[in-house]
Amino acid sequence: MPVTRKSLLSGGLAVALLAASGYLTVQLRDRDRPSDQGGGAPLITTAAAPSTARDAVAEYRYERLSGPDRTVVRDARGGVVATLTDSARTAVLAGPSRTFAEPGTTTATVVTDTWVRLMPQPWRPGAEQEGWFRTWFQQSLGSTADDVLAVATQYLAGTAPEKDAKGVRFKGDASFGPLNPNGSVGNDLRLEQTDFLDYLGVPYTFADKVAKQPDKARYGAFDCSGYVRMVYGYRSGYPLLSKDVAGPGLPRSANGLARVGPGVPVLPLTTAPGSDTTLRPASIDPLQPGDLVFFEIDARTGARLDHTGIYLGLDTDGHPRYISSREEADGPTFGDKGGTARLDDNGLYAKGLRSAKRL
Repeated sequence: MPVTRKSLLSGGLAVALLAASGYLTVQLRDRDRPSDQGGGAPLITTAAAPSTARDAVAEYRYERLSGPDRTVVRDARGGVVATLTDSARTAVLAGPSRTFAEPGTTTATVVTDTWVRLMPQPWRPGAEQEGWFRTWFQQSLGSTADDVLAVATQYLAGTAPEKDAKGVRFKGDASFGPLNPNGSVGNDLRLEQTDFLDYLGVPYTFADKVAKQPDKARYGAFDCSGYVRMVYGYRSGYPLLSKDVAGPGLPRSANGLARVGPGVPVLPLTTAPGSDTTLRPASIDPLQPGDLVFFEIDARTGARLDHTGIYLGLDTDGHPRYISSREEADGPTFGDKGGTARLDDNGLYAKGLRSAKRL
């Protein structure tokens, strides 16, 4: 199994860390959970890393790999502590083990010591010698501050809301969109076209200088691409565009993100010879946590890619699992409502998978 699909720390090292430090449960999103939510609310548990874990690493070795082109960072013991992909800002770092669970929709859990963070600049070979990377790496390796995966799970059903200093709710249980006033016969049950600023309820000026106002009827909601834009854009700092155009930021829709948006293709979009029919990837081995995954699941949209989410990694049964905002679940989920969230079976999403990018 390739480096990008398995744990970045060896099992023996993980066991040693856990034995030395024990488990520290961090209720990141359920601190104020009402008692009537019971066992259905999402939960993160994190194993605390020893304070000397980073100090014990005396030196790093930078190893080049391909498919995609990337640099793997190893510590003095040979353990992988980071994966840095050429031209991508997304970095996968080793850290304390943690568990993501969503008991209301699935019995599967994701136990991982992978942490996904955005670097201030895209990676390029030799950047380990540059000051910006050295500073960022020292601050980021071993940090337990919210990363992309933690942020992605802060909108699951049952998550307690939290507001910033200005009173803007920036996390908490999200819905997909308001009910369709025309009903569900021949139409979507819930309205799409709900972006992250609708969830926030505040105006936003995009990187292309376009200013938009939120739709009050869509407060607390976002569709699949709006969710990705919330996680990677508003919360993690990737620039955002107001529409589907190529430029210095993330386009508005799933199709725009896949076809004209930034990022390194790790599962290239392919079509059948002589047609515009998009094909399911022959292998998903290159995927690593944090990758954006794209789907064609709605026959009404033709070859347009109509759904997107974020790859979480392997669940405890060894199956690749992703998280997205879905109409059937009325919001973000990595559970099996509206189809199994696995990418290796013959369910709706696995069969509909078409491509993946690394930002």
